[in-house]
Amino acid sequence: MEKKKGKKVNIVEKNDDNTWWWLLNKGLRAPFLCISLFAILVRLAVSLHPYSGAGDYPKFGDFEAQRHWMEITVNLPVKEWYRNSTLNDLQYWGLDYPPLTAYQSYIHGIFLKSFLPESVALFTSRGHESYLGGRSSGGGVYTIYGERAYSSANPRKGKNELAWLMAMILLNPCLIIIDHGHFQYNCISLGLTVAAIAAIMSDKELAACAFFTLALSHKQMSAYFAPAFFSHLLGRCLRRRNPFLEVAKLGLVVFGTFALVWWPYLNSKQAFLEVLARLAPFERGLYEDYVANFWCTTSVLIKWKKLFSTHSLKLFCLVATLSTSLPSMIQQIMAPSNRGFLYALLNSSFSFYLFSFQVHEKSILLPLLPASLLVLEEPLLFRWLTHFGLFSMFPLLYRDQLILAYIALFALFYLLFYAPGKRPRKIKSSALRSFFLNLFGFCSFVLHIVYFTIHPPERYPFLFEAIIMLVCCSQFVLLATYTNMKQWKPQKRSSSIDREKKLI
Repeated sequence: MEKKKGKKVNIVEKNDDNTWWWLLNKGLRAPFLCISLFAILVRLAVSLHPYSGAGDYPKFGDFEAQRHWMEITVNLPVKEWYRNSTLNDLQYWGLDYPPLTAYQSYIHGIFLKSFLPESVALFTSRGHESYLGGRSSGGGVYTIYGERAYSSANPRKGKNELAWLMAMILLNPCLIIIDHGHFQYNCISLGLTVAAIAAIMSDKELAACAFFTLALSHKQMSAYFAPAFFSHLLGRCLRRRNPFLEVAKLGLVVFGTFALVWWPYLNSKQAFLEVLARLAPFERGLYEDYVANFWCTTSVLIKWKKLFSTHSLKLFCLVATLSTSLPSMIQQIMAPSNRGFLYALLNSSFSFYLFSFQVHEKSILLPLLPASLLVLEEPLLFRWLTHFGLFSMFPLLYRDQLILAYIALFALFYLLFYAPGKRPRKIKSSALRSFFLNLFGFCSFVLHIVYFTIHPPERYPFLFEAIIMLVCCSQFVLLATYTNMKQWKPQKRSSSIDREKKLI
């Protein structure tokens, strides 16, 4: 009898590492299916609205970029995908993401070619627009891994709280409107990142390295999280008996995964450099359009692009990004913990968003990812970041004619956030903080009305965009300051890593 009991316990422990077993064991099967189905319906509804560059001849927009990448990858050999030639004009929406995105485009292109071959025909398909061509593939669903990541750090959370967390992750308005309205595939790289976070929380460090390398190989903006992953894993390794061996194992996984994905471009230095050149388009300048980061917001007073060369600006961005990421990295190297790791992800992504080179409006999705995993601990932080993250993209979405979807998703978010079945815990707030929260919330509402109803002065045609960026950037700076302070705040109870035994 003792042997049978022991064997049964071992089976349960082994199955606990299985994602599907975990989902069923937590009693989340029905909520997960319902929320997932509703999320799919919301995405389909948003996809019925206009998208970036719809009918905007001759360059169109992000929709055409995705379609053009399918055209190139289906019709040209792999080594020609990033090379400028008569068959591949890189000035016309050339591939500017890592090879995993190109492979994704190839798979989508093969699928689309079987139904609409004219939509990916070389040259003649430029500007082709069809519903099937645009919606032939959605993003990956990363909710399960998000749940695993949070529950590993907070094992005492109940079923209702985890179900509510599912809704917050899967129905995030910023991600839905960018990927299924504006039209991109950020949820794939973000899903791989969440898989890496879940692996970290489950003490599967080698798997975490593989997943995060895949995320980097899909979209280079995943590098926003690199300082957090590096410092946390290094902190873990330094606590082991043989840190050099631990670092070497992680390095082998990283280089092995990288080599597997990048293999077609590793045979020659020229091919490799051609890809890298496309991933770092410094010629585009410090920023594009109006993004709520430090450089764009302060450009109203300091004309960065006119006063400094591109080389100097790259140096400024590098120093500012690394210096603001450093405190968070030091904390994780000194005292790695699961909770601290989530804050480190948030802080490093904030640093990149606020200070790095060539930041886009959509990049606010990266700080939103760890903020969503912290929503049960930091509901106000998540709500505030989602509110102003979505607001910061308002001018972009207005140009894309996505206002109806924007308003609907905004309303849906607040309805779900304050759902009667699971309200976030009340936060003690001083009168002064409540005043400023209400003030900035009211300002965002007024700016929406102003943007819709009033024309800016002819001398300052982008006045309202500049004000929106100033308001949003100020909130992001305040939130980043708070989360950096919170990461250094001592824990009431030690983490699992603090109790980890030395490995021989």
